[in-house]
Amino acid sequence: MAKSNEPIWWGPFSAGGQVSALLTPVTVLITGLAVPAGLISAQGLYNLLHHPLARLYLFVLIWLSLFHGSHRTLTTLAELGLKGMRSLLAVLCYGTAIVGTVIAAVLLIRL
Repeated sequence: MAKSNEPIWWGPFSAGGQVSALLTPVTVLITGLAVPAGLISAQGLYNLLHHPLARLYLFVLIWLSLFHGSHRTLTTLAELGLKGMRSLLAVLCYGTAIVGTVIAAVLLIRL
């Protein structure tokens, strides 16, 4: 039986799909509609972002969404005929997700 690290990436992929589907609409509603409509003040949103649970919420949303997108991109590129470059594409896709996650963590900690 061939060994593969594919199951390691399926966990964040599936979790990212679920989290993105559930949390992204709420985030867009708050930041994209409620603030411009005046239902939430910009200062109120700023204060909310200083709460540790709000930062954790954003980190989880960003982290899992990045891994979901990177895995979906990798499998799509492989299906389009780039199977011979799958290892390189995996490093690029998952590496980008890891770098994006680290950047998000640093920015949320500095906020």
